Amino acid sequence: MPTTHALRLCPLLSTIRSTPPRATAAARQGASPALLVARCSSAGTPSAAQALKINSILTKPVEGQKTGTSGLRKKVKVFQQENYLANWIQALFNSLPPEDYVGATLVLGGDGRYFNKEAAQIIIKIAAGNGVQKIIVGRDGLLSTPAVSAVIRKREANGGFIMSASHNPGGPDNDWGIKFNYSSGQPAPETITDQIYGNTLSISEIKTAGIPDTDLTSVGVVSYGDFTIEVIDPVSDYLELMENVFDFQLIKDLLSRPDFRFIFDAMHAVTGAYAGPIFVEKLGADPDCILNGVPLEDFGNGHPDPNLTYAKELVFTMFGTDAPDFGAASDGDGDRNMILGKRFFITPSDSVAIIAANAQAAIPYFQFGTKGLARSMPTSGALDRVAKKLNVPFFEVPTGWKFFGNLMDAGKLSICGEESFGTGSDHIREKDGIWAVLAWLSILAHRNKDKKVGERLVSVEDIAKEHWKTYGRNFFSRYDYEECESQSANKMMDHLKDVIANSKPGEKYGDYTLQFADDFSYTDPVDGSTVSKQGLRFVFTDGSRIIFRLSGTGSAGATIRLYIEQFESDISKHSLDAQTALKPLIDLALSVSKLKDFTGRDKPTVIT
Repeated sequence: MPTTHALRLCPLLSTIRSTPPRATAAARQGASPALLVARCSSAGTPSAAQALKINSILTKPVEGQKTGTSGLRKKVKVFQQENYLANWIQALFNSLPPEDYVGATLVLGGDGRYFNKEAAQIIIKIAAGNGVQKIIVGRDGLLSTPAVSAVIRKREANGGFIMSASHNPGGPDNDWGIKFNYSSGQPAPETITDQIYGNTLSISEIKTAGIPDTDLTSVGVVSYGDFTIEVIDPVSDYLELMENVFDFQLIKDLLSRPDFRFIFDAMHAVTGAYAGPIFVEKLGADPDCILNGVPLEDFGNGHPDPNLTYAKELVFTMFGTDAPDFGAASDGDGDRNMILGKRFFITPSDSVAIIAANAQAAIPYFQFGTKGLARSMPTSGALDRVAKKLNVPFFEVPTGWKFFGNLMDAGKLSICGEESFGTGSDHIREKDGIWAVLAWLSILAHRNKDKKVGERLVSVEDIAKEHWKTYGRNFFSRYDYEECESQSANKMMDHLKDVIANSKPGEKYGDYTLQFADDFSYTDPVDGSTVSKQGLRFVFTDGSRIIFRLSGTGSAGATIRLYIEQFESDISKHSLDAQTALKPLIDLALSVSKLKDFTGRDKPTVIT
């Protein structure tokens, strides 16, 4: 019997050719296998004694559904093509063992970008058509990527869908994306994403339930027989987790000081829904501390990537004459972050290292220490030095948060990060932007808890320079060349592979001596799985590194990423500008790669 609780339903969609009745999970357990069509009463709610009807839509494969490191991302107009999204969702169910979804609970949420509303309805109906018992969805379809992971774990769901293209622009002419996370809350492994792609090449049928569109604007529950849709507040489960990780009173004491100012830029993305309840209502920050706090489908016509190029308003404020003490930003789906002090930028590589070095003292969740630390291969070696000093295991993994998940599930990893503005811990299985901001607020609060009003506060810059004094400084920069012509980018990478194949340890590259050069590969210490071709590395005897990768997170063309790193132990040189310190290596990288010759680009799109 269909029931509703504080939830309205839109009129029933027209049904398409149906297949013979298919038993639901409850029917397999002994209930009647008859599947009934859910109909709407004149009041817009389902009439009594009605349930589900499963429809079969004939379809055919479409090109270009290969899943990257962070799901499937394309232009909105591509996803709006007939059955494009539906094919991928059905291919996902075809790739999973039935026990992972039949009679199961799945979570659904997204970053609020354009096309999420339509996509949510498609996903809900296909999930019901494939025997899923319950969908938990954020109100208005909103759930940050970290919140999806948190909800999956708290409610013991079997997995979840995340509707996001992360830090890519949104709107009718821009990007949309979809990915699937497993029961631990982590992104699906490559074994599954490869199967999804394989099934998209042979798909012929989509199973969908003949139910109305669900009004996602109100919290509540609606049921059709054994299938239930629960709309939840997008913040509450995540907020509860953050209160268990951090000392909120300690942070509140800092934010309530008259001599401390904080600013957070939500970039008109999903964390706008979280900033008010967390920073203002729970921690007592001034409401004016939140910039661009209203989530918009096109992110205010901005690029929701929290870096020095795209977070212009925040950067202008933090490097101005009357800058706040602490500034931060998060991206489209809330899993990335940027940390700024007063006229001082913290690189993501330094950020994760500093958090790890201070976690036990400042964050209750880590009061008994850390199990291990890890970074992605392109990320600087700053975290390695912290792991060595703390005498905890350290891991270097390929780019992609899923590689951290196995280590976390095995109890080997506590804190990890990527140079691409991703930082997190084993409280969930995704990187977490607001977590990183709260971690830094905790460190600042801990270091200033005994300071009286009027005394000089320990600043972000002070904490960074003290860290460098202890561990040395890893100068680091990343050059992004976005939307390069794919063929030219691949030719450049092939050229570099030839250079590597002919290289020998001890060879001179200008003032640098080669230790080794390779294409990074990784063997998972937990399950023994291996991945290769993860990035071309030139590692020199002084610890300096040059790395080249083609990014898989864009939706058009190719993005060449160049990473440059050099370690410096001399304290007198720690205040050098990174671009100045790294110029010899940058020039060497551009010369060895012949990047300008292959791509025609004489400067990067973004410098981090």
